[in-house]
Amino acid sequence: MTTDQIKLVKRSWKIMMGIDPLLLGETFYSKLFADHPELRSLFPKEMKEQYIKLTDMMSSIIMRLDHPDQDNIAEMGLRHIQYGVKPAHYKMVGEAMIWMLSKALGSEWDHATATAWLQCYEELTLAMTQKNTQRLKPN
Repeated sequence: MTTDQIKLVKRSWKIMMGIDPLLLGETFYSKLFADHPELRSLFPKEMKEQYIKLTDMMSSIIMRLDHPDQDNIAEMGLRHIQYGVKPAHYKMVGEAMIWMLSKALGSEWDHATATAWLQCYEELTLAMTQKNTQRLKPN
């Protein structure tokens, strides 16, 4: 990501943090499960804690975009594999995330912000999957 993209993601996430995390989580997961109901079984029945985890995780990642902890992100990816997440799921999640951001940010969502978030998500996905794919390959 470029420095300008990092600034855009951080600025827009700061706006997002003015929204109730339960509402953000409900909006994101409602979109994800409406588009991909097969993913619902990967999550707990009661979702309120998951909504908070989503915003906490995103805040933690975004706060460190200037100096990402690749090992921490790879470990998060490994945990997701243990939860049953498959590589194809990342595209589904990314689409729901970008949709939620675009709706929540309204007039603050422009081409540059969308491009920055897409780049951010692409790099995050790569960091979560790349090292773990290498770890899981047989020698």
